Amino acid sequence: MVLKGYPRISETFISNEIRLLEKMGFNIHIYSMRAPRENFSHDSIKEIKAGVTYLPSSMFFGLPALLWHNIRLFMRMPKRYCQCLKLMKKRFALAPKKHTWVKHMLQAGYIMQKSVIDDGVDLGHMHGHFAHTPTTVTMYAAFLADVPFSFTAHAKDIYTQDPRRIRDKVERARFVVTCTRYNEKHLREHVANGNPIHCVYHGINLDLFSPNGRDPKAKPPYHILTVARFVEKKGLDTVLHALAKLRADGLDFRYTLVGEGKAKFNRKIEKLIKSLGLDDITTLPGTITHDEVIELLGSAHCFTLGCREARDGDRDGIPNVVAEAMATGVPVAATEVSGVPELVTHEQTGLLCPSNDPDALADILRRILTDNHLREKIIPAAVERAHQVFNNKKLIRDLGEIYKSHGVPCGQ
Repeated sequence: MVLKGYPRISETFISNEIRLLEKMGFNIHIYSMRAPRENFSHDSIKEIKAGVTYLPSSMFFGLPALLWHNIRLFMRMPKRYCQCLKLMKKRFALAPKKHTWVKHMLQAGYIMQKSVIDDGVDLGHMHGHFAHTPTTVTMYAAFLADVPFSFTAHAKDIYTQDPRRIRDKVERARFVVTCTRYNEKHLREHVANGNPIHCVYHGINLDLFSPNGRDPKAKPPYHILTVARFVEKKGLDTVLHALAKLRADGLDFRYTLVGEGKAKFNRKIEKLIKSLGLDDITTLPGTITHDEVIELLGSAHCFTLGCREARDGDRDGIPNVVAEAMATGVPVAATEVSGVPELVTHEQTGLLCPSNDPDALADILRRILTDNHLREKIIPAAVERAHQVFNNKKLIRDLGEIYKSHGVPCGQ
């Protein structure tokens, strides 16, 4: 399994997937395209038995190792290696950054020579998580090893790359998995060639989330919670402007915004919070552990996100934290973008509004906080919906059966 980075604090769904696939009997080896960037990880990582190979990620510092193992591989299997170079050349014209595609080819050769030949890792099947760079490396490595490959397409990786590039990968893959019906429809309409495309939601570990008998009614001061990366598609500016409107209208609340992004975006968010007069009621804990997120959900009266389609086409699938909030009995007020309506049904399991509309978001936030009759209706329905649709144990079994149906080796 080829990943962009491992472990990543924002990709609990991938570590949970690996952990549960191992329990089904799949023998997994992880190839990470870069070292972890956070200095801590979720507890679920400790349960994963898979070996990890970190690929040289820099064309400057990693070039000697990449070249050495690719030269050795070329000497060992020149015909196959040249065929892979032809494959890369065919796709080269579609690459916006040419040097990265050379690196991906070299990383694939590193996998084949250093990991498979030298270290004896058995590649029966290769799978890439995210349809952009991890799947490019997966495709080249699978070609060199003469094994089938597949990949999971998520969000940004679908909508921000040239459709011709992802179409080529779909055509070459044995099958594709994606995490929302919205994505599945897009792939079938724009890039599919008849190859199997399966929709499997990420799911959450429902053992960790429960309303625990909490009172569905809420009273001020209300606690509003957002957990998100600080990027354009999360619509955090929409949320903050909506909160400023609520405060101007006299609503008594406090706000916790969990997450962070690049330094420039962090400063932009902090500046906006201050300019809107929200700094005295807003807490910014940064990136925290999953256990700490669960603790915050336990005290929240509402969870909100302002997801939107970004200028480059990027958009969310279904943020897992939305399902986590619902399963914890925290009602959700969000925007009707991408796959979110597949889980949150307006007026039934949460409240939705159009994106980029702070007034509309403020209206549904006010309703979901102050209308206790609505809360008593929505909260139990949302808990039930999360259990019906986002049970990761069932979903990973479904995913495992998809792998088996396409000939992926399994120990059981």
